[in-house]
Amino acid sequence: MGVYRKFTREFKISVLHELESNKLAQVCREHNLHPNLVTRWKKDYDSNPTEAFKGHGNVWKDDAKLAQYERLVGQLYAENAFLKKTLENLKQHVVEEQREKRSYTK
Repeated sequence: MGVYRKFTREFKISVLHELESNKLAQVCREHNLHPNLVTRWKKDYDSNPTEAFKGHGNVWKDDAKLAQYERLVGQLYAENAFLKKTLENLKQHVVEEQREKRSYTK
């Protein structure tokens, strides 16, 4: 079973304020949230703003950004290794072609 994330009241309210200027899908993508969750937050906040989101949530956004950057570094490392290998293969191929041209001209 997955681990449930907990969010602070301030984070939830900031996400709801972003909905005023951006679309739901965009806000959800930016914060890696499911639209149903944000919709539920909005409904809870609209029904009773002063009592909404009582409790102790943990800030998750920083951990998500760190994980996103770690994935990006991994992808870039893999791409870099692939390009280096491809470049070496291309260099070998060019050298072999030059050898073949030299042998034909002699």
